Amino acid sequence: MSTRTTAHATWQSALLTLTAASAAVAAFTLPATAAPIHGREGNGHTIALDGSRAFPESVAADHHYVYTASIADGTVYRGRLGAKTLEPFLPGGQDGRSQATGIKTTGNRLLVAGAFTGRFFVYTNTGKLVSSYTVPDTGESTLVNDETVAPDGDVYITDSFRAVVYRIPAAEVNTPVTGARRTLEVAYRLPDYVAGQSNGNGIVTTPDGTSLIIGYWYSGALYRLTLATGEIRRIAAPALTSADGMARRGNTLYIARSVNNEVDAVRLSGDATRATVVSARTYTGADTTTGVAVSQDQLLVTNSQMDTFLYGDPLTSPVFTLESLPLR
Repeated sequence: MSTRTTAHATWQSALLTLTAASAAVAAFTLPATAAPIHGREGNGHTIALDGSRAFPESVAADHHYVYTASIADGTVYRGRLGAKTLEPFLPGGQDGRSQATGIKTTGNRLLVAGAFTGRFFVYTNTGKLVSSYTVPDTGESTLVNDETVAPDGDVYITDSFRAVVYRIPAAEVNTPVTGARRTLEVAYRLPDYVAGQSNGNGIVTTPDGTSLIIGYWYSGALYRLTLATGEIRRIAAPALTSADGMARRGNTLYIARSVNNEVDAVRLSGDATRATVVSARTYTGADTTTGVAVSQDQLLVTNSQMDTFLYGDPLTSPVFTLESLPLR
């Protein structure tokens, strides 16, 4: 999650203090095998965010709206499909939501991961809090990072600092609005976690809905987790270091590679045991591409300026933006 590959070819070891809650963030070290950018795109259009501390880490869209959220203060932004600006929808700090990373929609629900705070939130699409969650109190660092929704409606959530996948049952997601406080329940444990690094990050379901695909930021590996059995296998694929948010349409994964400032299209085999990189795309103004979503015939990508958030670097631009690219 650093934008300038020239300035941050490797991530420096540091200890950062974030928000009034003083959440300690373990430093990340970028693997030395960052891939080159293969091609540039100039035919997209930019979506501005109406906020001076937006730092948009993730992006989502439903049939009506585009959503993003701020890792700096937890504000959720929303705008109609095709809008050139997203406005604040849920104020930062509301309901204890002081940071936000992964954001998804399912039915009439909006899902928001709480990053280093260890929180997770379920809202209605009108902004009412259905319930909020906190990671188990194990004393470990936490980075509640991203989520996906299985065909049965269950929600699965990654924690980049803990080798687990959490699950929220569909019945809880769709429960009446109460604002209930709950604990995230561990559903599966993951292999190959490296202490002090950002590991499991982006997460999607396989095309047949029977498994999860989880991308590791530090190693660039992809894993397939079979929901029925808990079996976890590494997918035969090139290492895509700095793999951050992911989206899927059919058997094509779109992977935002934050340090590389590109979005890779990766083709899955029929059984999702192998994957091949089809293309690597970037665009003028790409600025830490941490999140990606597919919306109709567009690919939505975040320009998060994460280096400023993590390291205090000068802002590349005072205007925070998303990019909308033709899906092809």
